[in-house]
Amino acid sequence: MERGSHALSFACGTLLGAGATGALLYALRRNSQSDTKCCVSTSSTQAKDTSSVPREAPSVSDHAPSKPSKPSDIPDDAPEDCPGVDSNAAGKASTCAGCPNQKLCASGEAKKPDPAVADVKDRLSGVKRKILVLSGKGGVGKSTVSAQLSFGFAAKNMDVGLLDVDICGPSVPRMLGLHGQDVHQSSEGWSPVYVDDHLAVMSIGFMLPNQDDAIIWRGPRKNGLIKQFLTDVNWGPLDVLLMDTPPGTSDEHLSIVTYLQDSALDGAVIVTTPQEVSLMDVRKEINFCRKVKLPIIGVVENMSGFVCPSCAHETQIFAPSTGGAEQMCRQMDVPFLGRIPMDGRVASAGDSGVPLGALQPDGPVSKCIDVVIKAILKETDSKS
Repeated sequence: MERGSHALSFACGTLLGAGATGALLYALRRNSQSDTKCCVSTSSTQAKDTSSVPREAPSVSDHAPSKPSKPSDIPDDAPEDCPGVDSNAAGKASTCAGCPNQKLCASGEAKKPDPAVADVKDRLSGVKRKILVLSGKGGVGKSTVSAQLSFGFAAKNMDVGLLDVDICGPSVPRMLGLHGQDVHQSSEGWSPVYVDDHLAVMSIGFMLPNQDDAIIWRGPRKNGLIKQFLTDVNWGPLDVLLMDTPPGTSDEHLSIVTYLQDSALDGAVIVTTPQEVSLMDVRKEINFCRKVKLPIIGVVENMSGFVCPSCAHETQIFAPSTGGAEQMCRQMDVPFLGRIPMDGRVASAGDSGVPLGALQPDGPVSKCIDVVIKAILKETDSKS
């Protein structure tokens, strides 16, 4: 009898434990869904205490833009098996149950184009060449290349704009010698900050009350600022607009490609270093460009060897174990734009915010950058 009583108690305890576990899992799942919806749709309350406010510029918009579809036709917050907003099953398929976009897709509203796309096209109508600067991974010198390319284009008496889309790591103001400058508003929108008569710059770095502040934003707020940069900045007529992006293939890249889809985007310049660890990520970047139908202007191999200033001996700091960027370009059928060697004066130029030519007139690195600029112009002008 005593053994039967123990067995009954054990069975009851097991059932109660299973019930409590199920209730806990259900509650966690509900909380996770609630948090996901909050992250996607309530950007107005995110990072208020950690985001940055312009000193003299208008406040950065706290709300997300109307949601642009990814180039793959899948909304950011959609379930994994989403049929796509252009599908006849949008909002009606079984996988749509519980999706926050279900009613929007079922009504057909999600198929309508984002009006910001037309606004961007109108705002950038006076820009001849629109170029994204990408990298597969961080630390390859993408922002340094963007800055020195901007100086190089401007040195050819071309009107140049440099847009810093690296929201969380805005280093462009320092590299262009504009550290501590402010953005101002005119009757036609935000006015970029000018280095000289030929070079204009826009960055969230100009809007930080404290340059050491961390920008802790989720995707919707980043997208909202990128939209403002593209629709509100008065660039005027430009020969070249370079857009320096963060590493990888993330929200910022999807947003800017979507907003520029009707603006005759010339394509992407991809920056890498010679070693395979960098090239393997560049291959992903190239496949990303092809997937979203972004033309590839070409690849630049940065930090390509180091020539000793004393003995002139060249050392491959980042050994091209698989043939380097040029070999990869042949394999993937993309243009190779040139090599830029390592030189300590490049870092000094970036820290000082001056063109490399100011520290090393007619030096080997300056000549290599000029070769890359000529290759970019050749690629973009041949397609126009």
